[in-house]
Amino acid sequence: MRRSILLSGSALLLSGSTGLTPAFATTGRVAPLDSNNRLEVAIRDVVAPEAPEEQLLKPATPVLPIATPSDAPKVRSVSSGQASWYGPGFYGNRTANGEVFRPGTLTAAHRTLPFGTKVRVTNLWNGRSAVVRINDRGPFHGSRVIDLAHGAASQLGVVASGIANVKLEVLQ
Repeated sequence: MRRSILLSGSALLLSGSTGLTPAFATTGRVAPLDSNNRLEVAIRDVVAPEAPEEQLLKPATPVLPIATPSDAPKVRSVSSGQASWYGPGFYGNRTANGEVFRPGTLTAAHRTLPFGTKVRVTNLWNGRSAVVRINDRGPFHGSRVIDLAHGAASQLGVVASGIANVKLEVLQ
């Protein structure tokens, strides 16, 4: 046995009963019926009944700020080497400049750069980069050039491998 819920609902809408107002009461248009006496509603009638079709088809144009060369930080020096990361075992300890080491920070340890120096670190294996702030001393293992905090390492995709070949750009 077929149920005619749609048919009875559309009949109620078209009958003009006092309980429900027709969907097209504000536009002055009458909804057409298909061969099964169901309402045919075009999407443009539901979304914006008063909007002309030209406006419905126009894509929204985002407004983005344009970066000029003067906005970009200047690169003082470039070097490359191997980076490692450190994290969970050091959380809550003090770094070499006296800060408390916290999870998720974009900081790093370098042997000679002054504290507070901003460095753009680019992972040469996957192209990801992050700007980190030097706040600690190290790394003290092998020929590594920088030791990344866990937040920076995860942004660069170094956590799983533990080490990566990186390019360091010291920013002004």
